Amino acid sequence: MAELSDSRKLGFGFLRLPLRDEEDPASIDYEKVSEMADAFLARGFCYFDTAYNYHKEQSEAAIREAVVKRHPRDSFLLADKMPAFLVDKPDDFLRFFEEQLKRCAVSRFDFYLLHNLGSERYEKMKRLGAFEFMQSVKEQGMAGEIGFSFHDTADTLDRILTEHPEIDFVQLQLNYLDWESGSIQSRLCYETARKHGKPITVMEPAKGGALARLEPEAEQILKEYDPGASAASWAIRYAASLDGVRMVLSGMSDMAQILDNTSYMKDFRALNEEERSRIRRVRDILAASQAIQCTNCRYCMDECPMNINIPGYFSFYNSAMRQANFIDMLYTRVSHGHGAPWDCIGCRSCEGHCPQHLPITDYLKTISEYVKTHAL
Repeated sequence: MAELSDSRKLGFGFLRLPLRDEEDPASIDYEKVSEMADAFLARGFCYFDTAYNYHKEQSEAAIREAVVKRHPRDSFLLADKMPAFLVDKPDDFLRFFEEQLKRCAVSRFDFYLLHNLGSERYEKMKRLGAFEFMQSVKEQGMAGEIGFSFHDTADTLDRILTEHPEIDFVQLQLNYLDWESGSIQSRLCYETARKHGKPITVMEPAKGGALARLEPEAEQILKEYDPGASAASWAIRYAASLDGVRMVLSGMSDMAQILDNTSYMKDFRALNEEERSRIRRVRDILAASQAIQCTNCRYCMDECPMNINIPGYFSFYNSAMRQANFIDMLYTRVSHGHGAPWDCIGCRSCEGHCPQHLPITDYLKTISEYVKTHAL
């Protein structure tokens, strides 16, 4: 049976898989994903993470085709998440759970989480009996460990863990750029989980790729110390070096990322003080240069009535703020097949889904003015 290991604490997140059509998140390239999963397992890693809504509800099918159907069940660990944002009545828990088992073609999940708890959603989950349901599937052997992913304040996390000590682990957004963020509260949430003695699974260690593609000034600081190490390796090792972190998820998109990540995580080495010092210098540079702190999770697009490519426009704007070359070409690419930023009707549905708590509607207004002034 596959087991967690301190020397193999890299997980394969099925959130940013290779696509056959870059404009369609559902168009997963199963052949490439299968090759990536094979390489991941062959290098001694075994943890796969998915969720109901990833890739327009196709991520679980990708797990089924690339992993479950092609490898013995005892050779890998599987984590999935109850889509708490879609649950409206108590019966929904069992309905979604059974659907997820079927989508993945398994009889149990090794790790099962309530997806993206925050203060408001926590109250709703309590009222509908979410924690009782989670405990029941664990007692029935259909879930090994139960937990929740979390994007909210440390005070809310403390309350949940105090009221529900039966929770086995928590999944937090931890990375060096967000460590002292007032909105993400990475450090404070980390310290809260540690206070309660809960093992931590890390999501967004490279902040949606933002810490894998650094500006030249920031990258040079890291290259001076270790010329052969990728920027992503620094971010993932930072998260994995934290006490109490049991697993670090990486949403890998191609074979190169698989090979890179597994190369340095196979024989994991915690950061030393000189490396930590260099990361602090990089963090200062990045904090001053990133206009919008978006991770490209695309949750905001799930219910957008105007089909606005919100993360695409945010990436466009960040790029335009750093370098104004080719902005017309970039805008054309991100807007193709989508509503314009000024098509936003201000419903703010997107903001309720944003794990980064971004004022998306306000940002779209800013981007609209910028585009009309500079890119059209």
